[in-house]
Amino acid sequence: QVQLVESGGGLVQPGGSLTLSCAASGSTFRLGAMGWYRQAPGKQRERVARITRGGIKNYADSVNGRFTISRDNTKNTVYLQMNSLKPEDTAVYYCNANPDPFFQWGQGTQVTVSS
Repeated sequence: QVQLVESGGGLVQPGGSLTLSCAASGSTFRLGAMGWYRQAPGKQRERVARITRGGIKNYADSVNGRFTISRDNTKNTVYLQMNSLKPEDTAVYYCNANPDPFFQWGQGTQVTVSS
């Protein structure tokens, strides 16, 4: 079993920045590709970024150029640096395996972008 704990969310003004962290614990031996997902009120959860164990990254069009995903395999932690935040980035952010999010979802971390 792998447990995922997301942190780093908060309230930020448009144009601001936040860095999210996702710490994995438990059976994390050779944790594979991971993704950051988000779910806004009334919307389906969507993937915003993905990173393989070797560091290959890709992003949803809506965040490309503003968000940067990274990982530290020695710490079993995945990060999401978010810059130039927009009100439409407001959501609960989660991490999970990708493309198939087969781990139990964590509690997520709320990101609110508002003036």
